[in-house]
Amino acid sequence: MPQILIKLIEHLQADDAGMPELAALIAKDAAMTSKILTVANSSAYHRGNRAVGLEQSLVALGTDMIKTLVISESVFQTFNSFPHSGSTDLRGFWKGSLTTAVIAREIAKQMEYPHVEEAYLAGLLHNVGRLALLATAPKEYAYNFMARDDEALCAVEQRTLQITHSEAGAWLIERWHLDSFLADSVLYHHEPLSRLESAHPLIRAVRLAHLLCFHRDEDPAIEDAARLCGLDGEVLEHISLSAARQVEKAATYLGIDLAGADDIPTPAAYAPPVVDPVQQRLSEEVRNMVLVSEMGQTFARQQGEAGLLESIARSARILFDFENAVVLLADPTGHALHGVATGEQQQRLAEFSIPLNKGGIVAEAALNAKLTYVSRQSPELNVAEEQLFRMLGSEGMVCLPLVTNHNCLALLIGGAPNWQMAGYSKRERFLQSFGTQAAVALETAISERGYAKRQIAHVAEEYREASRRVVHEVNNPLSIIKNYLSVLDGKLAKREPVVGEMSILNEEIDRVGQLINGLADLQPSEAVRVTDVGRVVEDVLRLFRATDFVPASVQIVVRMQEEPAEIDGDADMLKQILVNLIKNAIEALAGGGKIEISNRGHVNRERKLYLELVVSDTGPGLSTEVLANLFSPVRSGKDGAHHGLGLSIVHSLVKKMQGMITCRSGKSGTTFEILLPARGSTSQVAGVNARAMDSV
Repeated sequence: MPQILIKLIEHLQADDAGMPELAALIAKDAAMTSKILTVANSSAYHRGNRAVGLEQSLVALGTDMIKTLVISESVFQTFNSFPHSGSTDLRGFWKGSLTTAVIAREIAKQMEYPHVEEAYLAGLLHNVGRLALLATAPKEYAYNFMARDDEALCAVEQRTLQITHSEAGAWLIERWHLDSFLADSVLYHHEPLSRLESAHPLIRAVRLAHLLCFHRDEDPAIEDAARLCGLDGEVLEHISLSAARQVEKAATYLGIDLAGADDIPTPAAYAPPVVDPVQQRLSEEVRNMVLVSEMGQTFARQQGEAGLLESIARSARILFDFENAVVLLADPTGHALHGVATGEQQQRLAEFSIPLNKGGIVAEAALNAKLTYVSRQSPELNVAEEQLFRMLGSEGMVCLPLVTNHNCLALLIGGAPNWQMAGYSKRERFLQSFGTQAAVALETAISERGYAKRQIAHVAEEYREASRRVVHEVNNPLSIIKNYLSVLDGKLAKREPVVGEMSILNEEIDRVGQLINGLADLQPSEAVRVTDVGRVVEDVLRLFRATDFVPASVQIVVRMQEEPAEIDGDADMLKQILVNLIKNAIEALAGGGKIEISNRGHVNRERKLYLELVVSDTGPGLSTEVLANLFSPVRSGKDGAHHGLGLSIVHSLVKKMQGMITCRSGKSGTTFEILLPARGSTSQVAGVNARAMDSV
């Protein structure tokens, strides 16, 4: 029924659409129920459980699939004129199906049948075969579709089409593979009562419901059917009257005029109606959906917020025949609406705003998220609203809130002559659907704008942090260069060879360049290099020992294992780590002591192989407060022996090398334990995992 489709479209477009309400609406129409159950019980959704109920089927499908089915059916009916082929009147069919469904449910309750909703579905669908035959042979079956539903009709169907509507309906339902007698109840709803003595309760209930709906004049047959269900005449009378009231109420809600719905027309009565207002309404709804959907795609293609707002205003003028249109954006605080510099009046709009806390028709429209019509002759206009009218140059205004998630993001204001206002009130659903599409696109644009601002702020903060790191790190090689220059001065005065010192100076100057270049690349490449830890330790100690960095009171001891100590990582990063740790250890040993650098071999941590490198000192140790915030960055100064930006950089570099670092400290000294990925550890782990999976 097109009336049902219109209600379904309205329901699915509502923000608060609920599954029970949706099920109740779909359950009023045999064709849509059949379509939903067909899809829900297809191989794509069916999981072998007994999902006969309509609401369970809707939950299985989900709102998006339901919307797709409803819209596709609406488009199909609009552009193919089915089921109105031959001007077939569906009102009588709909009334009979729904009445039988309501009666069957009440009979099932009286019989204490455990699946009353299944009985309702069986009654609703018991004549679905007639729809199937009409769809298959619209010209041949159109007249029979309206005929009285009895054994004579079945005989005509068998003779002309070689199949009855009972058989066709049962065949359709059997394809759903339900663990139910629903198909049998459809197949046997014209069966002689003498054969149904021992039939399943659902079959007997539907047979009686069919007789009560279509054959009220056949008292003996109804009495026999009632006896099979264990019911008396008084109960049946109550059930029939209640069902009639429910169907009439449903028809009123759906806007279906049942006057003459039970008339059986002659072939000459099949002249197509001049105007079918319901079909016309359905066509309009489908056209609106298509247009609004196209607008949504247009909005999604716009680049930037300004382009989107201009597109919204331009599209509104075209679709709704506005003389002019502007968009007022709600500010982030929600205190005012602000104009946006688009269109011909850029300067005036950019400076225009309407406070939301001062009252007024436009402000109320935004605060209440309500579509509002305003006349220029209204005595309630304030100054800002009069300004709007002058900018639009119109007699009337349509204020359309752009709302998403119950939040009004903006107000679209269209100007039009007063004589057009009545027409807009008839197109409210179209206006609101347009507003929803525009609001969704605007929400995305605003979100992207905020994301871009956060990204810019994040990059700026990264550069500031990188600058602080570079300043800190450059001091290390610069200090080494300065000390080596003094060493060079002494050697040159004695005419001693300086090849080794020049090599070290070149290396440190290159390192300064690399550190400075790091500012241009906040995320350096992750190319894996193989590094010999022992060689890096030797290079770092050579830097310290050849200068005045290491006082005579500080002893540095190295304990390396004989086998190669190679890691997957960058040598320069490891060098930076060791320089910082050793420098901090030297500062901690103001009164002298020992620094030990040791390779403790390989460690398996969470199925990955690491090399453990340890730097320890015999200093006074760290306080609990300092230890707790050891790797946190600070801008300047040191609140303790090992506390400063250097350790934050150490932690960052270890993480970049995909390693781990821990620190333990006490009265006997401080120890930094570093786990660095052993050479080939990643590929080894992948290989082990692959072999394990193969064995499984």
